[in-house]
Amino acid sequence: MKQVYRSRTALVLGWVWVAFVVFNVYDLIARYSGKPSMVALAVLGVLTVVVYVIALRPATVFTEEGLLGRNPLRSTFVPWASVGDVTVSHSINVGYDDERMLRLWTPVSSARERAKAQRRGAPVPRRGRYPTEPTLPKAEQAAAEAFAGKTHADWVGEQITDRAERAKLRKEEPGPARVTWAYDSLAAFVAACALVIAAIVVD
Repeated sequence: MKQVYRSRTALVLGWVWVAFVVFNVYDLIARYSGKPSMVALAVLGVLTVVVYVIALRPATVFTEEGLLGRNPLRSTFVPWASVGDVTVSHSINVGYDDERMLRLWTPVSSARERAKAQRRGAPVPRRGRYPTEPTLPKAEQAAAEAFAGKTHADWVGEQITDRAERAKLRKEEPGPARVTWAYDSLAAFVAACALVIAAIVVD
């Protein structure tokens, strides 16, 4: 079963931008005025490529066979048995093939999110003899304890480590990692360049 982890904020803002661009492209085509319209289209095209590459493309994907890290310009697939040390700072860093490192673009852990997680994990002092806070159901309490003091990136990092350990317990053979260029990003760059060239040459 495939699981995909993204930056929710980046994803929402990315699709808001796409909706904005669709509306403006329709307006520019409907009111086409030559070079000014082409220049506006080229600017929208370049900005949309940047938004796609930075906000919409990056993802951390769990598959049955391994971990797929989709970064702006490359995709790296690492079999679970080949995953080494996993560390989490601002980003999740996954070691593989002895000395190589995969830096996942999502989810990331901002200083603000980490400070909030630490406050959430700190014990709440009791005031008075009897508790006044509502008691959470067992399932919600277990979820709160699991995430106490952890960011989303910490939790995903733990899931990667857990899957790698289970693969090694099953004595799966470590396989080679596969690194490929992000052809969708490259195609988007080519399209943006074509728009820029068209804006320059059009009268």
